[in-house]
Amino acid sequence: MSTAHRQVPADTHRVLILGAGYAGMAAATQLAARTRRADVQVTVVNAQERFTERLRLHMTATGQRLAELDISELLAGTGAQFVRGWVTAVDAHAKTVRVDDSRVLRYDTLVYALGSVTDTAAVPGVEEHAYSLDGPSGATTLADRLARLGAGTVVVVGSGLTGIEAAAEIAERHPEVGVTLVGQQDPGASMNPKARAYLRAALTRLGVQVITGAAVTRVRPDAVELAGAETVAADIVLWTGGTRVAPLAAAAGLTVDERGRVVTDSALRSVSHPEVYAIGDAAAIRQGYGVLHGTCQSGMPTGVHAAVSIARALRGRQPRPFRFGYYHTPVSLGRNDAVVQFTRPDDSPRRGCLTGRMAVWYKETVSASPWPTYRRMSRLPSSGAFWPRGGRFTRLRDAR
Repeated sequence: MSTAHRQVPADTHRVLILGAGYAGMAAATQLAARTRRADVQVTVVNAQERFTERLRLHMTATGQRLAELDISELLAGTGAQFVRGWVTAVDAHAKTVRVDDSRVLRYDTLVYALGSVTDTAAVPGVEEHAYSLDGPSGATTLADRLARLGAGTVVVVGSGLTGIEAAAEIAERHPEVGVTLVGQQDPGASMNPKARAYLRAALTRLGVQVITGAAVTRVRPDAVELAGAETVAADIVLWTGGTRVAPLAAAAGLTVDERGRVVTDSALRSVSHPEVYAIGDAAAIRQGYGVLHGTCQSGMPTGVHAAVSIARALRGRQPRPFRFGYYHTPVSLGRNDAVVQFTRPDDSPRRGCLTGRMAVWYKETVSASPWPTYRRMSRLPSSGAFWPRGGRFTRLRDAR
């Protein structure tokens, strides 16, 4: 059950965390543990009580049941409150957040972790005719449609990691279905030759047809249209091409980048409103190699760092710069196969990779790790403060 937002003493510092995804939950569990004895109220706002395992939504989309992970249950006993509802507006001047257009919550410090969703607005017909994997509801709807399809055709648009995993999972669970993966880049384009070749061989074994160098210009009820007038027939279209963030931050007057992400300083504070921290997919966080791209791998460390920074600031100390280096790219290829590309801190591929059963074990361990990590951090917050800092790859000469 959601916890009511209670009246608090005037001298209590109110921290409001918007979003309970991988980054938001890391911030919540860390901050609640680090401020348990202080005059601090931590409140988490999220549209659903169930935690969404985005790393596993391709499994939900093929009818596989996942564990029910309850946000309020995890936060019980931590001192953090949970408010269920949709964030509909942020007033950065008044330091308020409107929830469900009916409740107003006040904050002294805001952690903006509303994440991203699939960009279904960039190409005509996507919103009307395509499925996406933004949450359990949409994934379950797709699973129901797949179960009724029979020997039809599924086109997965987007040859990034989400598209690859979804295409492989659908092909394995529904061998009677024809699966086509359409994208501008080759699947596994960022991997080394060995890992990329293994991935392509796995897709071939599963019967997935791959069309690359193709830009989709329109989605129809029965097909996708490609640049150059080519058409690919489809009974079902799954769209995994690109993401967008909510316009709330821009509407609130926060400085955002061209994609609407909150621009942060080196400590993850908004460059225009330092009482606002931005983490995960919703933030434009610059490192020496460029801006972080949204993954669980980097999202959870941003949440931990924001919590540590807030705790330091409440003790009158200066936050430290955030630094993060990538270390792997795990990709499932159905339930019985996978490939893991190990990377340099800037996400470029190393020579090492895992394939087959060892990669399956590795990928499953990674996918299952966030929830027990949150539980451990709520008891021992220092356990969450370890991740690769990236050395020279992440160092900024002009770090603020």
